[in-house]
This record gives sequence, structure tokens and C-alpha cells, in this order.
Amino acid sequence: MANHKSSIKRIRQTEVKNERNRYQHKTARNLIKKLRVTSDKTEALSIYAETISKIDKLAKRNIIHKNKAANLKSSLSLHVNSLN
Repeated sequence: MANHKSSIKRIRQTEVKNERNRYQHKTARNLIKKLRVTSDKTEALSIYAETISKIDKLAKRNIIHKNKAANLKSSLSLHVNSLN
């Protein structure tokens, strides 16, 4: 256990940030799964917009790497474009 006041506070802050990042990352993963199982083009487009926004926010906040975000967006756009 930490002895300094600042390190105790840092541990508390880290726990809060980890929890928030984990929630946001899990939410994005759920959106991606939901989009991948969708077969309706109009529904997929609405989910796609929300998903891309979420992925961009994660990349901006360094929760995921920017290249991973680009790869995800690319594969999701291919999926949406392939729907009839």
C-alpha cells in the first residue's frame, strides 16, 4: 500500500479512470457486435454512425490506438456497404 498522500490519491484517480475507460470500451464493442449482426441496411446505417462516433472518441482519448480505430472503421464500412 502506498504511504504518500499523493500516491494514495493517484491510486484513487487511476481506479476511477480505469472504470470509465473499461465502460466506454465495452460499450463500443457492444455497438460493433450489434452492427456486425445487423442485416438491414437502414438500421445498419444508423448504428454505423453511432459506432463510428464512439470509436473516434475512444481514439481521441487514447483508450484505443488510432490505427486500431481506423482498422475498425474500415472493416465496419465494408460490412455496411456490402448489405443490400
